[in-house]
Amino acid sequence: MKIAVLSDTHGRLRPEVLKIVEGCDAVIHGGDIGDRKILDSLSMGRPIYAVRGNCDGEWARGIAPLQRFCLAGLTFVVVHDRKDVPWNLAGVDVVVFGHSHKYLEEVRDGRLWLNPGSCGSRRFYLDITMAVLTVEKGAYQVERILLEKSDPPRQ
Repeated sequence: MKIAVLSDTHGRLRPEVLKIVEGCDAVIHGGDIGDRKILDSLSMGRPIYAVRGNCDGEWARGIAPLQRFCLAGLTFVVVHDRKDVPWNLAGVDVVVFGHSHKYLEEVRDGRLWLNPGSCGSRRFYLDITMAVLTVEKGAYQVERILLEKSDPPRQ
């Protein structure tokens, strides 16, 4: 199973993101979605798991700030801000979060912590990124996808 993992679209859905999502079986969005239309476009008949971010307005009132679910034999917890990850992660294989706009992929205590970065508009001179998580027989592989390299200001 291929899972598109993205965050911080802030109302902007790049065509290259949609193309990647088309090849995936499910989508996880780590919040700061920006608009209901983003979720509709990403779903396209596939399961989508999304959380409300700090910049999501009244339209997102019905979207939970935390999701816990099983997918492809793995248990996921998804929040927008890493500080909101629940204390008890017993049985959780993957923690997905966003907010910082900075890609992070690390395994701690046998658990994957994944921030796919931002794939919306550029902020903070960071790369525009997302991830694809491929899960087969309980094992996973993460692919960092660089959509646009940053161009930090010259000093």
